[in-house]
Amino acid sequence: MTVTQPGTQQSSSAKPPVPLVEVTIDGVVTEVPKGTLVIRAAEDVGIAIPRFCDHPLLKPAGACRQCLVDVAMPDREGNVRPMPKPQASCTLEVVPGMVVNTQLTSETADAAQRGVMEFLLINHPLDCPICDKGGECPLQNQAMSHGRASSRFVDVKRTYPKPLSVSTQVLLDRERCILCQRCTRFSDEIAGDPFIDLQMRGARQQIGAFDEQVLGFDGQAPVGAAETDVSGRPFASYFSGNTIQICPVGALTSAAYRFRARPFDLVSAPAVAEHDACGADIRVDHRRGVVLRRLAGDDPAVNEEWISDKDRFAFHWQSAPDRLVAPLVREPGESGDDTMVETSWADALDVAAGLLAARRGALAALPGGRGTHEDALAWSAFTRTVLGTNDVDFRARAYGDAAEEAVLGAHVAGTGIGVTYADLEHADVLLAGLEPEEEAATIFLRLRKGVLAGTARVRTVAPLRSGGASKLRAELLPAAPGTEAEVLDTITELGGEDRPGVVLVGERLAAAPGALAAAVALAGRTGAALAWVPRRAGDRAALEAGLLPHLLPGGRPVADPAARAEVAAAWGAGDLPQAPGRDLPGVLAALASGELAGVVIGGVDLDDLPDPAAARAALAAVRAAGGVVVSLEVRRSSVTPFADVVLPVAPPSEKSGTYLTWEGRPRPFAEVFTTSAMSDAAVLSLLAAEVGLHSGTGVGGAVEHRPTADLGAGALPAWRGDRLPTAEPVTGVHPPVLGAGRPGRAVLATWKLLLDGGRGQDAEPHLAGTARRAVAHLSPTTAAELGLAGADTVTVVGPHGEVTHPLAVTAMVDGVVWLPSSPRTGEGTGAASLTAVLGARSGETVEVRA
Repeated sequence: MTVTQPGTQQSSSAKPPVPLVEVTIDGVVTEVPKGTLVIRAAEDVGIAIPRFCDHPLLKPAGACRQCLVDVAMPDREGNVRPMPKPQASCTLEVVPGMVVNTQLTSETADAAQRGVMEFLLINHPLDCPICDKGGECPLQNQAMSHGRASSRFVDVKRTYPKPLSVSTQVLLDRERCILCQRCTRFSDEIAGDPFIDLQMRGARQQIGAFDEQVLGFDGQAPVGAAETDVSGRPFASYFSGNTIQICPVGALTSAAYRFRARPFDLVSAPAVAEHDACGADIRVDHRRGVVLRRLAGDDPAVNEEWISDKDRFAFHWQSAPDRLVAPLVREPGESGDDTMVETSWADALDVAAGLLAARRGALAALPGGRGTHEDALAWSAFTRTVLGTNDVDFRARAYGDAAEEAVLGAHVAGTGIGVTYADLEHADVLLAGLEPEEEAATIFLRLRKGVLAGTARVRTVAPLRSGGASKLRAELLPAAPGTEAEVLDTITELGGEDRPGVVLVGERLAAAPGALAAAVALAGRTGAALAWVPRRAGDRAALEAGLLPHLLPGGRPVADPAARAEVAAAWGAGDLPQAPGRDLPGVLAALASGELAGVVIGGVDLDDLPDPAAARAALAAVRAAGGVVVSLEVRRSSVTPFADVVLPVAPPSEKSGTYLTWEGRPRPFAEVFTTSAMSDAAVLSLLAAEVGLHSGTGVGGAVEHRPTADLGAGALPAWRGDRLPTAEPVTGVHPPVLGAGRPGRAVLATWKLLLDGGRGQDAEPHLAGTARRAVAHLSPTTAAELGLAGADTVTVVGPHGEVTHPLAVTAMVDGVVWLPSSPRTGEGTGAASLTAVLGARSGETVEVRA
């Protein structure tokens, strides 16, 4: 791996080539790398050997025995002698001079495979017409190609009660299971969650959930798995849906998809997951205009063949009952109260354009981070050319470090692809402000793959060692919220010749004063690469498009005349605004005070903002002062009650575009459905035309698909000028940990869980059933100091409200209480964010009581 940072470079020595081994398969002589399995060598020469337990991303098991072949090997004298019995080709490595005969050239191998198939079908039910796997079932296909035309088994087949609810989203039909162990190996080797295992022995052996008589399951959590499964459910894995997809029979099925359709009734379309910045490849299966399921795609460079359950099951939000199907305009009601009414696009655009044109120069934009790169470029051009301002900020989240924009502009924007997924497998990784299992699931799987292979090392700067960090075998560098910079300053080594260093910076690190500058300094003094991992799918694209008050597309500073001229020329626009704009808190403050007369806002949930109450008050103040709020949304949102005009935009399945991953990798995708819904870029183009101001090609042109090579900064060349200046890290003056030693007080620490109360998971009762419980964590010392030793629950009180959760006493930083940011409150329902309820953010002090 070679990673490059401004002013630093680090590379690892090249690995010696793997020697080749000559082997003969069905008379074909080929050379393959030493250590290659026979079944893979056969694939290289185009010979398919039937198999069930074999999977290229799982360790060999030899469980199903369907891949038996005849093998002859040289003895000590060099004489090629046949092995006495057929061998499992999925567990046997090639050796020089090996001769393999598959079912195509060996009657013995063919008979062995047919015998295994007959054995597997003895108790397998003949329910293909109603089985969810029917039509795409490896057992069904291979029974036809390698099985007998009729069954010799005349006795009664073994049956079990069905289905067994392994979880709310995974159902098990045990009589269909052929004990290939793919699911158990996945849980052990890939996800690291002890959610399913082999039980009993011999003829009674079966796959199932944890059983207290067999596996020591105590009814609430697997023994010794408290850190791994804090939800108290036996199948509480964020990746459980992958077992459904890799099951070679219909034993594991989806509760949401079960009996909904036949595979041959579905239309499939490739897509990219929209829930995080990982850019996982997925396949969308739909029927009659309705999405019925999503599957993991096969992309070795990104997600391999795995996706999180959120990417797999959380798609109904795009067609929820509150989906906007027509524009809304505010009109006076009969009782004197304003009301939102549906109207035509022509009327809505006319109203919005009139309101915006009358206030040009006193407007701002808050585009959020949910859009594609094309959408982000359109927002950037619309803000600068139509609204005439640099008051724009995509960061719909809590942040407090003023250096964040400078760090992103200097070290991330316009730098192209830096650290990649493949790099993470062979690196010394430091996590700062990032919990991969919760915030970037695909990164978590890659890191765990490297850790289990012994090629990666993980350290994490956090207040406690989470379950995900435990599965990564991560070393904890304890840091209370607000002291991350101090901890980063103490790290003197990261990486080496055989294992380059990588600093993965999560977006939460921006809430810690000085922490981002400390991370940059750490990368500089150790020669490590620095990578920024945002949480939303469109955040990297928004950064590249310049949706920040001091940045233009490609990392160009707003204050640089050459940068403005270059962008203006590319957009075909006149002069761009010169003065750097306000960030999100500044925009909200200006709206509340009347300095700004309106805002165009899209894809923003007010509860995600640093101060939700202040955000609502600011939008209410705009309405009271006769200002304007124009909202672009897929569904009715928390902004809708304050909006004058709401313009509906297309969800990901109804538009084409390009996401940018945290790596900077373009992930283009096509629309799944062709509907009348328009992307943000298309709507902004129409609105710009209605305003009558020259918007430049940055708005209208962004609707068109651009070549991959141009996606780093739209149609602009790479920026070669100066970057935003970054502040020098300040050491020794970081704020102390508050709360410790203060009666009844503690510092609040929090982050979002993968499955929480977010609106992207609405209408998903099956998925909600596997969300982890909301638990408050305290250290033993802090619990004792607060008089909470032995307490079952704890109440945390902030300026605006309080929450009560079960108490878990955990080894963590003293003086800190950890709570989830937006926990589930019930099946299929969301929850207000912790910030909105408490009125306190991470790093602030709260009251803790029994």
